[in-house]
Amino acid sequence: MFDLAILGGGPAGLSAAIYALRKLLKTCIVSKDLGGQILLTSEVENYLGFELISASELVQKFESQVNKFEIEQYLGEGAQKLSSRNGNFLIQTDQGTEIEAKAVLIATGKRSRQLNVPGEKEFAGRGISYCSTCDGPFFKDLPVAVIGGGNSAFEAAIDLLKLCPRVYLLNIMPEWQADEIYQRKILKDPKLVPMLKSRVKEIKGDDRVRSIIVETPEGEKQIEARGVFVEIGLVPNSEFAKGFLAMNPAGEIIVDCQCRTSVEGVFAAGDVTTVPEKQIIIAAGEGAKAALTAYRWLIVNKKI
Repeated sequence: MFDLAILGGGPAGLSAAIYALRKLLKTCIVSKDLGGQILLTSEVENYLGFELISASELVQKFESQVNKFEIEQYLGEGAQKLSSRNGNFLIQTDQGTEIEAKAVLIATGKRSRQLNVPGEKEFAGRGISYCSTCDGPFFKDLPVAVIGGGNSAFEAAIDLLKLCPRVYLLNIMPEWQADEIYQRKILKDPKLVPMLKSRVKEIKGDDRVRSIIVETPEGEKQIEARGVFVEIGLVPNSEFAKGFLAMNPAGEIIVDCQCRTSVEGVFAAGDVTTVPEKQIIIAAGEGAKAALTAYRWLIVNKKI
């Protein structure tokens, strides 16, 4: 039995763990990995205290600080179902583990949204990627396509322009959604082919991706692309709590300003929640706040 079970090992979850452990709560972390979405980027330029730091180094610093405390970690396991039992909460993981806790803090973040077009599932891991930082080097000297028009798509294009002779940047919308600083950085790069109002209809290949069929204002085109990097947004990792917690239409867990959910004793923080502006520093702050709120709730309800 734990005082607090933290679901998720990204900035919100790790920050929550530090605050919970400092309050001497018997705490566990349940997570597929440590780092969360930070692992999908290369460098971080907007985290207070670091003008520029690699994503892996920032995660190592988070992890090192957490590991100074004694905390049980269920790594490689994801929450599959959350329910209540005898006044406490039961977490069932996708590995069959059952964990009971007096309070739960959800910080499971988000995952990449898929295109859902023919060829995407077939070529997963064989030319389809959702992480330019992880897979970009495999496509050195090959033409690639990045799908999306926001900051993540532009960040992927920036990474790939250093490696690839041609980078197609496709956005279904009539204009770019990325910050102006990103647009100025690459839109005039001669190796970039920006394509607005363009939608991927199919991904083709043999043993690996070879090309994509794109619907453009001028008609359908077949573009040679040996890699396709999908950057079209994120989906909350909240399925395990559907029917148990209140969520908005996007699947984000509804929280108040104290990170409280619709179920007393369950708290949530970071990108999986309705809190606006999905940023590392915001997630870390929300994680700390959620842990402190959980601690007060445990005391008030005489759980500790």
